[in-house]
Amino acid sequence: QVQLVESGGGLVQPGGSLRLSCAASGSIFSINFMGWYRQAPGKQRELVAAVTSGDSTNYGDSVKGRFTISRDKAKNTVYLQMNNLKPEDTAVYYCNAAAVLSDAMRYDYWGQGTQVTVSS
Repeated sequence: QVQLVESGGGLVQPGGSLRLSCAASGSIFSINFMGWYRQAPGKQRELVAAVTSGDSTNYGDSVKGRFTISRDKAKNTVYLQMNNLKPEDTAVYYCNAAAVLSDAMRYDYWGQGTQVTVSS
């Protein structure tokens, strides 16, 4: 069992910045990558950013060039630095940890979510 706890969400003006943190605990030995997803009301959950155990990264098109994901392996923590925030970034952001057993088998763990609101 893996537990994920997010922090760092809040209210910020357009053009501002926030940093989200996600601390993992429990049986984390099988985790292959961690990342962030977000979901706005009435919208599908979408990938924001992910990082693998080899430190390769992947970003959603809407955040490319503005957000940066990083991981502190010693602290079992992943971060999302969000710069130049836009109103359309407003959503609940969820931390994700994935155990990939094969091409056909994947198990996802999720945090409780943290609200990010971008508004004047």
